[in-house]
Amino acid sequence: MARMTAARAAVEILKREGVSRAFGVPGAAINPFYAALKASGGIQHTLARHVEGASHMAEGYTRTHPGNIGVCVGTSGPAGTDMITGLYSASGDSIPILCITGQAPTARLHKEDFQAVDIAAIAGPVTKMAVTVLEPAQVPGVLQQAFHLMRSGRPGPVLVDLPLDVQLAEIEFDPETYEPLPVYKPAATRAQAAKALAMLQASERPLIVAGGGVINADAADLLTEFAELTGVPVVPTLMGWGTLPDDHPLNAGMVGLQTSHRYGNATFLESDFVLGIGNRWANRHTGGLDVYTEGRTFVHVDIEPTQIGRVFAPDYGIASDARAALELFVALAREQRDAGTLPDRSAWAESAQERRATLQRRTHFDDIPIKPQRVYEEMNRAFGPETRYVSTIGLSQIAGAQMLHVYRPRHWINCGQAGPLGWTVPAALGVAVADPTTPVVALSGDYDFQFMIEELAVGAQHRIPYVHVLVNNAYLGLIRQAQRNFDIDFQVNLEFENINAPELGVYGVDHVKVAEGMGCKALRVTDPADLAGAFAEARKLAEEFRVPVVVEAVLERVTNIAMSGSDIDKVNEFEELATEPGHAPTAVVPLKG
Repeated sequence: MARMTAARAAVEILKREGVSRAFGVPGAAINPFYAALKASGGIQHTLARHVEGASHMAEGYTRTHPGNIGVCVGTSGPAGTDMITGLYSASGDSIPILCITGQAPTARLHKEDFQAVDIAAIAGPVTKMAVTVLEPAQVPGVLQQAFHLMRSGRPGPVLVDLPLDVQLAEIEFDPETYEPLPVYKPAATRAQAAKALAMLQASERPLIVAGGGVINADAADLLTEFAELTGVPVVPTLMGWGTLPDDHPLNAGMVGLQTSHRYGNATFLESDFVLGIGNRWANRHTGGLDVYTEGRTFVHVDIEPTQIGRVFAPDYGIASDARAALELFVALAREQRDAGTLPDRSAWAESAQERRATLQRRTHFDDIPIKPQRVYEEMNRAFGPETRYVSTIGLSQIAGAQMLHVYRPRHWINCGQAGPLGWTVPAALGVAVADPTTPVVALSGDYDFQFMIEELAVGAQHRIPYVHVLVNNAYLGLIRQAQRNFDIDFQVNLEFENINAPELGVYGVDHVKVAEGMGCKALRVTDPADLAGAFAEARKLAEEFRVPVVVEAVLERVTNIAMSGSDIDKVNEFEELATEPGHAPTAVVPLKG
């Protein structure tokens, strides 16, 4: 048997579990692990500027490719507590990331030692497992279990806390014979799939709701085949966006209170049956359940058994990995096609596309200051279907989801359940690290951008190019819009006159100077006619200098983006709607005048 420190054993296990990249910040209590990381080689490390940033980089890395598991590393005390937001974000969206933290020596854990905190107890509610390893010989088994848990069932994050003396202790460990544990995923039976398909076939106006579980299971190809076999239109959720290309004739658009399409909500309200696969029935998708469920039969397929019935009781539930269920659905649908027993859904599918061609929002405005809708219109022109978009929360994300186009799975990378401000910059860096050959375009409002702006320096230091579209109205725009219900506009103004940049007026922070000070490139646009040129220039600069490039669009101060506070049939369209093709020139389906 080979003898090595427990820290070295941990690194060897990471490599044998497929880890080739880590993000983190070293510190005294985790230095033995870093020493092992350096001595072992084989795992590239990206130094973050903030430990929360490292956790979001790990998230972006995981979300980019099937099978990826992002790893973030930090020292004891505040490093672990800083990563809680990343763990919560990963947990909410079923994203496996591994957080490794240092800890005070075991003998001092109860003595209030410097930066000693019970991080396992703190992280427990937002992880599949959080453990402080007290015996060095348990390190291999704990890490083996960590990867098993992250990959099995509903994916999710794990935190492993390693006291200093545990890391330094020598143990017997043979890396050459180490094997990952088998992954467990529940799978539908043929009888369950047949019942669900029979319920679908008995309906007249069925829909498929495709959630993030379809993407996590790498099953977008099967989802598309099943929709095409049955002729059933598909509603992607925000986390499932890209399962079916936006220009696919069976894409019915998104449904919801905020990140929805007019035609998507209208088609959903006409449906009589819904097959949900890998989705959570999130409240910003469903709105009020009375309106969402009335007159519809529901079948729910989800990898997590306790998710079925959590929000409302479906008419039939199946605990299954999305890919396993879709393999059966496709096989049964093929059999029915060959037997000539599949119903003709063409009229229903065509009606969904008819709504798509008539119920659109206007994007083309020539106003100065710029209206945000025009920014997304120009993004559709500038960035092709190969683009990976990254965004988190706010009016910028909501409007982007309403107006941008996504054509492939994992090309809309979004923090859905937690929505922490500041997520976008580090997550985009993680995405760009995971896939350096594909264009990455991040989308932020000014406050999200400012929350973790220091991570731009990581992109400059490590030469990680991507384009960051920053829409700036010097407001907490989504909160300001929500405050309309309280008849207030209170503590949401970010405006001030910057004494060092009077040309900005009341827009305050000079994002161009800050980005340049971080070693990045930046452009500011105040006229919508200049957006296309700025996006083209940004792509050139990112390619030439291999750093993040910020394109700041200075927006009108107040814009209300379409949304509802209650039900999907009560969406408030604040702006004038598209009534002629020139109002929505980048719509996937041309507007019928």
